[in-house]
Amino acid sequence: MTTLVFGHKSPDTDSTGSPLIWAWYLNEVKGVDAKAVLLGEPNTEAAFVIEKWGFEKPEIISEVSEGQPVVIVDTNNPAELPDAINSADITAIIDHHKLVGGLETKGPIDITIRPLACTATIMHDLMGDDAAKMPDNIKGAMLSCILSDTLEFRSPTTTDVDKALAEKLASELNINLGQYASEMFEAKSDISAFSDAELIRMDSKEYEVEGTKFRVSVLETTAPKLVLDRKASIMESFKTVEAEDGVDQVLLFVVDILNEEATFFTPNDLCKTVAEKSFGATVTGDSVVLPGIMSRKKQIIPNLKL
Repeated sequence: MTTLVFGHKSPDTDSTGSPLIWAWYLNEVKGVDAKAVLLGEPNTEAAFVIEKWGFEKPEIISEVSEGQPVVIVDTNNPAELPDAINSADITAIIDHHKLVGGLETKGPIDITIRPLACTATIMHDLMGDDAAKMPDNIKGAMLSCILSDTLEFRSPTTTDVDKALAEKLASELNINLGQYASEMFEAKSDISAFSDAELIRMDSKEYEVEGTKFRVSVLETTAPKLVLDRKASIMESFKTVEAEDGVDQVLLFVVDILNEEATFFTPNDLCKTVAEKSFGATVTGDSVVLPGIMSRKKQIIPNLKL
């Protein structure tokens, strides 16, 4: 049976590129029949990367059947995976997030979770000498994942390993790293085709603090004004997303990549409490700027308090 390789729901570039990379490795190097799939529509940056490097968009699935062999990448959180994930045959997990718990496997499996900025970086290391066999499109996907997850090395999650690999891949591909990153971020910043609810869900994760369920949403952009101009309608849409997704509160952070800061929307007392207790912010209106806040994984979720 074909092994399905996928990342989390609301797939960003790492959760789109890493399944493509690992499916290539399983098929071409390990001789395992594998297929990259997605758990949702890729965001605009990920869609740009797919087209840039000549991939076909992977099939989008919402369910997995009992006993289906799967490799999970870029997450280990059951809330970000199909409801029936524990009935599948999980054969491996490759991730760079904290261990959440809740996944069950049919037997012993390979699990690799490392404190690097990007899943694709981990994959390069796991391939060992076989990484030299990567064709240009796989190298391009790997480079794109690293640039996306590190925000071109601006994110505090960036490690020397991620940066060195990105520079090596860019050199091998004869690509100007900064110019390519700008093209990616420009694609990510184009939000014109998305509804407010789609923007809220585009790059979001569920997280619970003291019994309160949050949808923690991040919009990384080089053009924050495009999002901030829609602030009122986006905040109004919080209520719809909360009701439909069964969460208590949406927390939305608009990350300004170039100025290295985040604007946090604070439409109510709960959000204002989060801003004050989590980030030491003083809130006077319906949003607050948080200097230096770039990473949901390292700076936002670990600091959430009520």
